[in-house]
Amino acid sequence: MSMVFRFRMLSDENDNFVRDYEVMYDMTLYDFHKFILETLEYEDCMTSFFTADERWEKLAEFTSMDMGDEEGAPHDMAKVHLGQIIHNNHDRLIYLFDMFGDRAYYLELTGTYKAEEGESYPREIYAQAEVPDQYDPSKNAVEEEGSIYEDMMSEFNDFQGDDNYDDEY
Repeated sequence: MSMVFRFRMLSDENDNFVRDYEVMYDMTLYDFHKFILETLEYEDCMTSFFTADERWEKLAEFTSMDMGDEEGAPHDMAKVHLGQIIHNNHDRLIYLFDMFGDRAYYLELTGTYKAEEGESYPREIYAQAEVPDQYDPSKNAVEEEGSIYEDMMSEFNDFQGDDNYDDEY
């Protein structure tokens, strides 16, 4: 039996947008990218995945274009499998689909499971709210009560700064 990763994908453009995906752990990032484009009904575009820490800070980059094997160069997403970079529940990926507008989706591993016999993967298992427009972010101005995105990101909004802070010694 093979292992399945379940990811939850959120958007900061539509606070109620949610997609849950189940994908095989040995799927390449490139195949995951193609699957995401298909489910969102987006046209093919230049994209990157980033691994991210618990504060959604970008770490390693994986691009849809091979950037060479130079030290520090982004990795080719066609050569990297999810199981190579995702190891624990709550590991995170950022899917940057608009390089120039810095627009992205946020994916978090919510579980790992044994593949169900007779089921086909990858698959979308849950969808809520409209997909943000691929090219025009102004079409995405939908804000409703009870934002899932805000709930998930709220732990980072609680920081109360000290107005008296002085970084000079």
